[in-house]
Amino acid sequence: MDIATAKQQIKDTVRAYMRRDDAGMYVIPPVQQRPMDLVGAPGLGKTAIIEQIAQELGIGVVSYSMTHHTRQSALGLPQIVRREFEGYEYDSSEYTMSEIVGSIYDYMEATGERAGILFLDEINCVSETLYPSMLQFLQFKTFGRHKVPADWVIVCAGNPPEYNKSVHEFDVVTLDRLRELDVEPDSAVWRRYAAEKGIHPAVTTFLQAKPDCFYKVESKPGGGKSFVTARGWEDLARVIALYEAEGIPCDEVLFGQFLRDEDIADKFSVYYTLFEKYRSDYQIAKVLDGSAEREVAERAKGAMFDERVALLGLILDALSVSCRAALDQEALVLALRDELRRAKPKLLGGATLEDAVMAPVREREQELARKLGGNTASQAFARAENLLIRKMRDVANAARVAGAEAGEGAFDAVSAAYRDEVDAIEPLVQTGQRHMENAIEFVEESFGTGREMLVFLAELSTRTVTTQFISHFGSDAYYARNDELKVDEARKSLTARVRELSEIKEEIESAQFLETQALDMGGAAGLGH
Repeated sequence: MDIATAKQQIKDTVRAYMRRDDAGMYVIPPVQQRPMDLVGAPGLGKTAIIEQIAQELGIGVVSYSMTHHTRQSALGLPQIVRREFEGYEYDSSEYTMSEIVGSIYDYMEATGERAGILFLDEINCVSETLYPSMLQFLQFKTFGRHKVPADWVIVCAGNPPEYNKSVHEFDVVTLDRLRELDVEPDSAVWRRYAAEKGIHPAVTTFLQAKPDCFYKVESKPGGGKSFVTARGWEDLARVIALYEAEGIPCDEVLFGQFLRDEDIADKFSVYYTLFEKYRSDYQIAKVLDGSAEREVAERAKGAMFDERVALLGLILDALSVSCRAALDQEALVLALRDELRRAKPKLLGGATLEDAVMAPVREREQELARKLGGNTASQAFARAENLLIRKMRDVANAARVAGAEAGEGAFDAVSAAYRDEVDAIEPLVQTGQRHMENAIEFVEESFGTGREMLVFLAELSTRTVTTQFISHFGSDAYYARNDELKVDEARKSLTARVRELSEIKEEIESAQFLETQALDMGGAAGLGH
């Protein structure tokens, strides 16, 4: 299976293992909860998907590489304890807590997370001294005498023997306690992930044109390994984006540090040189603004396949940036609206900005730090939280500059600052819509309504950021060429969305707002939230 399918299977299983019935009992008893075992070549993203699953489910994750553990660190150290039975005293040996189990309790204490995933990487590389204990662990979730805490699901991972000389094959008895998920590299699946993450288009378009370069691991004639992995491509893409932003040249020496195969590194180096030329020659910014010279479209008409793929990737990447700006501002306004709803009754009751606005800011900062420390916050979540925290500080500062530190005056100043944020959405949306219209018209002018247009529209329909933009704000140019997708039913006009976001100003100025809040709180309490 591919890595995306494996991720979904693990995610569904974690949910199932944590489910309890109306008596508080596990629907699947812990003794029957087979640990999942991801088996696949290195660099496919096995560790990454475990972190993603934990973040998406809002649970913790503790990771360990089993190659580092001896019997003592995994099972604990023996110690002599004094026992007594019906007046008879005797000495007995028992083991201290396993380092692995102890780390879960440390994690729970530090983060407050009570449920999570215990991820044991390279499980099939355990020390031979641990082999007799693995069966007990896999069946009873126990190291020595100490159980893995309740609501912690075990997921393992390992490489096939051909990739790691330290691998030991499990016997049938051990394998019969595992759910094995065999993962294979899949270029198309990874490209969908890369598009959603906004990975550099030089990498995504290269792999679209040359999917056979996505993954490779083979032995060199003189010894050693030649390899290229999904991890390597993603790490390289991040470095390329950073280097370009800083004006640092990217060359074959850099590429070879991530693509450990000379032939593939050389191919990508040649392609990147062409990619930079395409980026310059095709004037992507002017394409989106609708001011590109006619010669640009004429060149596109006569371009070879690789060049056309690169061009479409460049346009889509730039368009995604434009769409994301509008979506980010909308998300920021929605989050800010919710915070102001909570601050409103406090301010009208005479509270200061410090108590009504800044105290919640500090609480959010602490909660974000806790999530980051526990690795339960995704990069997107952390970015959104930081933006909101910064904006709340800006709103409070704007009120202070206006000379309003508390009460109704502070509320009016905060409301005015909020209105400015709402008003900032429309220009960003109009820019995104204009860029999308110009991009579609350019592709149509260059390639007609053939394969390239179908590919372009399909990418707009599958990329998360462009799909969300279209569904939130609409695009007449997109709808006109995509009637068969029926996305128009989900369309909501910009005016309606801005009106919806603006309701906070009227709502928080209304005496009914306090009553609504009280009802909402009462209803939430009744639901047990």
